[in-house]
Amino acid sequence: MEALLAFTATLVSLRLSADLVRRYRARPAPGLLIWAGALAAFAAGSGALAWGAAAGWSDPAFRVYYLFGGLLAAALLGAGSLDRAGVRRIGPLTLVYVGLAVGIAVAVPLTAPVSGSSIPEAQAHLALFPARILAIAANSLGTLAAVTVALLGLRRRPLGNALILAGLLVAGLGSALAGLGEAESSLYSAVAAVLLYGGFVAPSRASEPAPDAHPGPAGAAP
Repeated sequence: MEALLAFTATLVSLRLSADLVRRYRARPAPGLLIWAGALAAFAAGSGALAWGAAAGWSDPAFRVYYLFGGLLAAALLGAGSLDRAGVRRIGPLTLVYVGLAVGIAVAVPLTAPVSGSSIPEAQAHLALFPARILAIAANSLGTLAAVTVALLGLRRRPLGNALILAGLLVAGLGSALAGLGEAESSLYSAVAAVLLYGGFVAPSRASEPAPDAHPGPAGAAP
């Protein structure tokens, strides 16, 4: 049951990510593509949870989980928000960061082999530098950027930015309560993905076009 619920959460996040890609193809806006990457990271993280629940945790499953859940999801959310707020140089920086994160997740040595049926704790398998330091910085800065842009844009897009804030809160709770198990963590991830997706595509006030109808800022203050 744990693996089934985690796999269901994977499909939910992947479907929402694909819809953002479709919207990007209809009306290109880099922020949408970065947000699609964030939801794809949610999907991959839930997929790793399903992997661990179904077959037991292993070094490869843990690396996938840490890469997408620990290093990429929050960072991409923040980068997408900054891009939609008008910070155009964030795109190339995001690509550089993604490459760095992938390299670290693949190459960094584990301090102890991963096994068992419960979600592994990073501090038990990774040294503080570079992997855990990078994850702390990426999660902190990514969340801060997403929250700041959403708060500044509340007046312009009250529903959309409120949903984004709610999604970030649920995602944070899911990370804090990861010890509850794969199914519970996946449930939080799926709910967060749905809330965030709703925030990404929610229209501005009635007198303004929807955020994906133009390449301009979606979360910036008027």
